Amino acid sequence: MAVGSQGRLPPYHTKHSLKKRPPGGKGRYFGCLRGGQKGADMEYSDTVKLLRECDAGTKMAVLSIDEVLEKVGDSQMKELLQESRNHHEKLGDEIHSMLNSHGTAQKEPTAIARGMSWMKVNMKMGMDNSDAMVADLITGGCNMGVKSLNKYLNQYKVADDKSKKMCTELISIEEKLCKDLKQYL
Repeated sequence: MAVGSQGRLPPYHTKHSLKKRPPGGKGRYFGCLRGGQKGADMEYSDTVKLLRECDAGTKMAVLSIDEVLEKVGDSQMKELLQESRNHHEKLGDEIHSMLNSHGTAQKEPTAIARGMSWMKVNMKMGMDNSDAMVADLITGGCNMGVKSLNKYLNQYKVADDKSKKMCTELISIEEKLCKDLKQYL
């Protein structure tokens, strides 16, 4: 590697970067993208990560709906929640299939997320056991899910189109449920 005319290294190198290149590194930027991954590896990695987050999201949604479903008094609201639960479960099955085709395990919601959700539901429902409270809890969860999924969609930009489509479909389900529950708030 040539040293600049004034005896300094070019600005994109440090003294240490000349000693060790990443494996397979070539040229000025060593052919690396993010974290030393190359194009195809990065797409696979982002695809799997996005699918795993969507998987955890569908499972969290099903758990949350299951937790409040028996507390709902209004039959139309109960039917709406059951329909959304089934839609989440169906999408979750498709995501599981995609993860299996990538040879990757499913992702469970974290114990902390499940525990916090359980505590919040039981504490709030203990004080106010109304359909309005159920609607409030579920719309809050939907909003959190939409925010997280959009973050992951932006974070894993190189994921394949099919996994991005799954993620946007999950976002649409969450947004629809939130909109449909507004009448019960």
